[in-house]
Parts: sequence; structure tokens; C-alpha cells
Amino acid sequence: MESEFDLLKKEVLLCTKCVLCKTRKNVVFGEGNTNAKIILIGEGPGNDEDIQGRPFVGRSGQLLDKILDSCGFNRKDHVFIGNIVKCRPPQNRVPLPEEREACVPYLLKQVELINPKIIILLGATALSLVNPALKISKARGSWLSYNNRLVMPTYHPSALLRNPNLKSDTWEDFKKVFYKYKELVDNNHFSKYIN
Repeated sequence: MESEFDLLKKEVLLCTKCVLCKTRKNVVFGEGNTNAKIILIGEGPGNDEDIQGRPFVGRSGQLLDKILDSCGFNRKDHVFIGNIVKCRPPQNRVPLPEEREACVPYLLKQVELINPKIIILLGATALSLVNPALKISKARGSWLSYNNRLVMPTYHPSALLRNPNLKSDTWEDFKKVFYKYKELVDNNHFSKYIN
């Protein structure tokens, strides 16, 4: 029998609720452990993601994988990665409000089914999920609460590629996630890069 998660994926892969369905090559449903205690949420697929149908596979994704690895996390065991919208906005523009509105219910259903302890919001568009008035430069690094879950906003990896000065702040944010994961999920979790 198909799981609720598989049924959701089938529905999302056929979605035509907004104009992004007309220009996409692939829907990027998300990937990772469906029992993960951490969900990472980005903005939307870029060109590489649209071609492969997988989240965070381009340069931003490679950087994200390095950050996760430095925290002792990986996509298979520890995290699920999704986006505010599941289809690539043309020219990687910021998703429009009506596109976000059409897609966010799918993301919220993923969160509900996975039931993580921690949500990491990558960038301003993801942060708008919690509070559209917040600025990522002000909110990053502070624990927030959303639907009774702990939320850590931080910079999107693409911002780090554009401005390497943001890397140290982002590393501090991910270290907070590491320590919270140890506290809430696995007190034996280990990283050779974090004391």
C-alpha cells in the first residue's frame, strides 16, 4: 500500500496550480530521509535542479552538502530538503506571491508527515514562511518557533557564493543546529569540526 508521502509526491508531480508548471522541466518534490529530524527549506529550484528534478544539486547544493557534512549530517540519514516552490521560476527570479500560495500547502504537508524537530530556513523567501516582515540579516542565527517547531533562519547557500563574508555567520547558525540536534535527537551525534 502506498504511503501518504508517496501519494503526496504523485499529486505534486502532476501539479498545475500555478504558471510555473508551463515552464518547468521537472517538479522538484524534495529529497532526503522521510523520517528526518531536520528539514531544510530553500526558495525554489534553479536550472540544475529543474533539469535533474532534485533539490540543491548545483553550486549552492554542493556548498550546502559541505556544510551539512561538517555538522555530521547527510541527506540520506539526517535531513529532508525542500523548497517554498517546487518548480523553477524563470531566470531564477523570486517566486511570486501567488506561486508561493499555490505551493506552500504541499510543503506544509511534507513537514507534517516528516514531523521534524528542527526546520532550517535558507534565505529570505524561506523566512517569509514564518513571518514576511522579518529580514534574514536580522533574524538569522536566532531560534524562532513555527507550528510548535524550532526554526533556525540562515543565509541561503547562493548568498554565500555571492558574498563569502556571510560564511562565518552561517557556520555559527549551523553549529547552533548541531548542538540542538544533540540535545533533542541524539546526544552521541558527532562532528570532527565542532567541539
